Amino acid sequence: MERILTGDGRASAEQRKRAFDDEGLVPPVSTLLGRITRTPVRIDEADLAVAGCSEDEVFELVICAAVGHSTRLYEAGLAALAEAITEEAPGHAS
Repeated sequence: MERILTGDGRASAEQRKRAFDDEGLVPPVSTLLGRITRTPVRIDEADLAVAGCSEDEVFELVICAAVGHSTRLYEAGLAALAEAITEEAPGHAS
């Protein structure tokens, strides 16, 4: 994760962090990344062309957005699992 956020790249480390966190980017990049994390099968070349970035920048930002989205889903899953385990623990009053 550290490498995709701060390693060498065409997109700035700040842009990559914003894409990872899903905050602070402006359209059309924010629109593209939002569509990628919600409905990736509907992305086409026209969507990529309007991003206003080089192909390398788009690739890097897409990877950061996807990894960030996956990380949030993973962490939410772990939190739900921990809560379920706590609720089933002996002696826990519901």
